[in-house]
Formats: sequence, structure tokens, C-alpha cells
Amino acid sequence: MERILEALARAFGSLLHPRMLWLMVWPVLVALAIWVAFAALYWGAAARWIDGQLHQWPFYEWAVSIWPLTLVAAWFAWLLLLFLFIPMVLITAVLIISVVSMPAMATHVGERDYAEIARRKGGTFIGSIWNAVAALVFFGLLFAVTLPLWLIPLLWPVLPIALFGYFNQRVFRYDALAEHGSAAEIAEIIRRRRGELFLLGVALALIGHIPLVGFFMPVYGGLVFIHYGLARLAELRSEPIEGSARRV
Repeated sequence: MERILEALARAFGSLLHPRMLWLMVWPVLVALAIWVAFAALYWGAAARWIDGQLHQWPFYEWAVSIWPLTLVAAWFAWLLLLFLFIPMVLITAVLIISVVSMPAMATHVGERDYAEIARRKGGTFIGSIWNAVAALVFFGLLFAVTLPLWLIPLLWPVLPIALFGYFNQRVFRYDALAEHGSAAEIAEIIRRRRGELFLLGVALALIGHIPLVGFFMPVYGGLVFIHYGLARLAELRSEPIEGSARRV
């Protein structure tokens, strides 16, 4: 937990640097423009499709027959789309930052706070794109499988946070280390720190649900994972090498 809190605190300091200000704005604006355009073209059709899919589930039919859910049944698909709009904007902004901005952010943070760490460039641009696509595909599959469970009161606050927590760590963990770590080092840190990486993703998912503050989450999230990843990389390189069996 101490490592997680340290990364969150140090990333906040990096976020206030003037070089980060523009990064806080343009990815969100681009993502917002994309989804506003999609909404203008397909909102009504998407709402009708979701409503048709929901009515195929016996649990949904039973749930909306109970007052007061009956009152919102006709508008439930529209409300669901509205509920998903901001998360989809943030997901798109996260993907943009992951592929386009993370190398510059990692260089900036590395030069200011981790100058002693050599840059081994174990990640690639193609690797970053593949990582982002894989994260989006797995997130989409998990979202589709668990969506009916969101109607259960005890699960709907937990499942979205867990899903977005997974997505955040899956996207950011590779790009945070791509500039400085070797391929073996990146894989080793991910293997060792899966639990803490997921908790970092969950913390960012919670921040992303705070009104207005959530729009800063994509850049802040990238900085959090960079600080966390580079600190763990420094620890890894400081470990004694046992013979020649372990080379990173």
C-alpha cells in the first residue's frame, strides 16, 4: 500500500508541471468530439438495440415489473447510454494517451525524478498498439459478460470499478516501462506486481468517477503508473544478481 500511495502522491506533483497542462486537455477533447459525433449519429438506434437485448433476459423482465423500476423501464436504455458516455470518453482518452503521449511523459518523469535509471527501450510502438488493442478487447468481453449482473444492487458499484481498474492497469503498465525497461524487466515487474498494479487501476477508476476531476484521470493515471513502474524498475536493478541465471 505504501508503494501505491507514493506513486499517487508523486504523480500529483508531476501533474502540476506546465508540460503536463496541454496533455490534460487535448486527449479528452478529442475523445469527447469522437463520442459526441457517434451519439449524434447512433444514439437512438443504440438505445433501441440495448432495450431489445435487455428484454431477452428473464431477470430484467422480472426486475422492471417491480415498482419503482417500472417507472424508468421505458427510459432504461437511454439512462444506461448516458451512464456509459463519460466512461467511454475516458477510455478513449486513456487509449490516446497510452499510444501517443506516454513516451514523452515517461521521458519527462524519468529525466526529472529517475535520472539514474538507464533507458533500455524494451517497448515498441507496435507493442504499445497491441497492448492497447488487447486491453480494449478483454475489457469489452468482460463488460459484455458481466453487464446483466450490473442490475443487481450489491454488484453494480463493484463490477464497474473492478472492470475499469483492470482496463487502467492493462493499458498503462506496458507503456509506463517501455522507455526505460528491457523486455525482460517489463515482464518481470508485471509478473511480480500484478496485485499492486490492479489496485492502482482501481484507485484511478474511483478517481475517474468523480465529477470534473475525472477528466484529469487519463493523464494523471499515466503519471501514476510511470512513477510506480520506474520506482519498481530501480528496485529490480538494485537487486543482487545470483550467478548468471537471471539477466534483465
